[in-house]
Amino acid sequence: MTKTAPLFDLSGKVACITGASSGLGRRAAITLAAAGASVVGIARRVEALDSLCAEIGPNAARIVADVADRESHAQLVSDVSTPFGAPDILIHAAGVNTRQAADDVSPEGWDRTIALNLNAPFFLSQAFVPAMRAKGWGRIVNFASLQSTRAFPGGIAYGATKGGISQLTRAMAEAWSPYGINANAIGPGFFPTELTAAVFNDPARADRNAAQTCVGRNGILEDMDGPILFLCSDASAFVTGQVLMVDGGFTAK
Repeated sequence: MTKTAPLFDLSGKVACITGASSGLGRRAAITLAAAGASVVGIARRVEALDSLCAEIGPNAARIVADVADRESHAQLVSDVSTPFGAPDILIHAAGVNTRQAADDVSPEGWDRTIALNLNAPFFLSQAFVPAMRAKGWGRIVNFASLQSTRAFPGGIAYGATKGGISQLTRAMAEAWSPYGINANAIGPGFFPTELTAAVFNDPARADRNAAQTCVGRNGILEDMDGPILFLCSDASAFVTGQVLMVDGGFTAK
C-alpha cells in the first residue's frame, strides 16, 4: 500500500498562485511551500508579495502583475517560468466582487469582474497547459463560490463569473485531463479575507452565516490547507472536473 505522506509531497513541483498577496491565495502559497513546492506568487501589491516571500524563504518568488490584463499574459508566462521553471500547479485565487445591485451594475464593473474572475483563469491556464502536457502532469485549481449555485444580494456580476467557473472547471477537465492535467475548483464558504471584509465587519451578519453551516461556525484560513493540498498533489490523481465546497456544510442545508 502507498504510504500516506508521498501522496501529498510536492517536492520538485512548481506552483503558481494568482491573488497570492492576501487571503486564501496567500494561504495556498504557504501551504504548498510547506509541502515542498517552489512557489511563484502573482498580485498587484509588491509589499504584500515581498512579505509572503520573506515568510516562505528562498523557494518563493513574486511577480507584480494584473492578471486581468490579457495583453500582458505572454510576458507573464515567461516571467512566471523564470525562477523555478514552468509551473506544474496553477491556482487561480485572484478575484473581485463589486457588490453592486443588478440595477446599479456598470459596464466597467461588469467587464472588470469577468476579466479577473473568469477570463484570467482560462487564458492563463491555456498558456501554461503546453508545459504541463509535456510533463504528463499538472494541477489546475479554480476558485468557485457559494454563489456558483446561489444568488446573493448585490452579487449578480460576481455570481455570474462563479457559476461560469464551475462549468469552466468541468470543461477544462474534459479538454486536458487525458494529458495528466487535472482541473478542479474549491468553493469556499465564509472565510475572513479582504473580499469578505464587509461580512466579518458586521458581527451579527457573520453570526447568521455561521448559523447556516452544519458545523456552526465560519471558516478559518487553516481550514483550506487540506483541500488545497489534496487537489494539488497525487492524492487527487483520479479526481477531476469537480467543485469541492469547503463551506462547513453551508450548501448542505
